[in-house]
Amino acid sequence: MTETPEEQGWATAKTLAEALPYIQRYDRETVVIKYGGHAMGEESVARLFAADAVLLKLLGLHPVVVHGGGPQISRMLEKAGVKSTFIDGLRVTDEATMEVAEMVLSGAINKEIANWITLAGAEADVRGVGLSGKDARLITVRKVERTKIDPGSQIEQSIDLGYVGEPTRIDPQLIQGLISADHDYIPVIAPIGVSAEGQTFNINADTVAGALAGALKAKRMLLLTDVTGVLGADGELIREMSIAQARDAIATGVASGGMIPKLETAIAAVESGVEAVVILDGRRPHAMLVELFTEHGAGTLITR
Repeated sequence: MTETPEEQGWATAKTLAEALPYIQRYDRETVVIKYGGHAMGEESVARLFAADAVLLKLLGLHPVVVHGGGPQISRMLEKAGVKSTFIDGLRVTDEATMEVAEMVLSGAINKEIANWITLAGAEADVRGVGLSGKDARLITVRKVERTKIDPGSQIEQSIDLGYVGEPTRIDPQLIQGLISADHDYIPVIAPIGVSAEGQTFNINADTVAGALAGALKAKRMLLLTDVTGVLGADGELIREMSIAQARDAIATGVASGGMIPKLETAIAAVESGVEAVVILDGRRPHAMLVELFTEHGAGTLITR
C-alpha cells in the first residue's frame, strides 16, 4: 500500500526526531571521510555524496574528505600510453606516472568533488575547498621502503616503488582553520605529499585518511568503499570489531585482499586517537547518514 504525502511527511518527521541523540553526539565533532576511487561511481552518485557531506556540515559536524582515484589514474595512464606496474598491490610510480597521478588527483578529481560540494551547499553557503598534501606542507612524507623474499634464493630483497610515500608528519593547522565554527568550508584533500627535500610523492589514500584523522582527533573515520564492510567466514557482515578482532581477522584469513590494508588503516587510526572507524559501501545512497544517525549503522565499526 502506497503512503500518502501526508503519511510520508509524518514518517520523515519521526526519522528526524529519532536522529536527534546522534546529531547531538556528533555536534562540533570532526569526521574524516575516505571517498574511494571505486566508490565514486557515476556523477549521480558523486552528487548524492556531496549533498550528504553538506548535510553533515549543516547538522553541526566538521566533515573532512580525503579521496582516492586509482581507477581514474589507470585510465589516464592507459590513454597516455604509460604502462602501470604493481608490486603487492602498490603502483610503481616513476616520473611519468607521478606526473599523471598528480594531474588526476590534485586536478580533475579534487576540484570536481569540491565543486559538487559547493553546488550542493549553494543555498547555505557551504563550500568545498580542494587541497593536496602539498598545500601549506599539510603532509610531509618519506619514500616507502618495501622488501620481499626472493622465492628462489630465499634472500630478502629491496623493492623500489618509485615516488610512493608514507606520511611522517601531518600539520593540521590549515584544516583546523577551514573547519572552525566560523567557516562553512569542507576540505577535500588529494593524497599527494611532499618530502622534506621538496619531492612530490603519491600516497595511499586510506593511509592519508587514517593519518589525518589521527592528527585531527576525529570522532569518526568513514572508509567508503565498494563492499558492505568486513564479512565473516559465513559471508555475513560483521557489524562491530575490536582492534584485537580486526588483527585476528587478518591473521586467520577472514579478511583478505584489499580489506587487509583497510583494517590496518583502521587499527592505526584508532590507536592514534580516533574513537572509531567504519568500513562501509559508499555506492549506497545516504550510507554516511545511515551510519552516523541510526541505531544499527551501515557497515563494520572498528573500535579500541
